[in-house]
Amino acid sequence: MDMRISPLTSQALTGVGANALKRPGAGAAAGPGITDSFKSALQSVSASQNEASRLQTQVQLGNPNVSLEETMLAMQKSQIGFQATLHVRNRMVQAYTDVMNMNV
Repeated sequence: MDMRISPLTSQALTGVGANALKRPGAGAAAGPGITDSFKSALQSVSASQNEASRLQTQVQLGNPNVSLEETMLAMQKSQIGFQATLHVRNRMVQAYTDVMNMNV
C-alpha cells in the first residue's frame, strides 16, 4: 500500500482561480469547476474511510493477510482527510457568512 503524499500540481488546482466560478455551460473546455474539485475530494475522503473500515473489520476477524500497522495507518490517513475536509467546509461557511454580511 503506497502511503506517500503526492504534491499538488497545477492539474490538481485546475478548478481554483478565475475559471472556477463560471456559469454552468459557459464552456466545456474550461475544465472542472470548484464544485467538481470538492466532489472528487469528498469521494476520496469517503473511499479512504471505507478502506479503513474494511481493514478494521478484517483485523477483528483475524485475517492474517491484514496487518495491524496497515490498519492503523489507514485509520489515521482517513481521520486526517476528514479533519482537513471539515476545516475546508468551515472556512467556506465562514467566507459565505462574511460575504453575506458585507454592506453594499
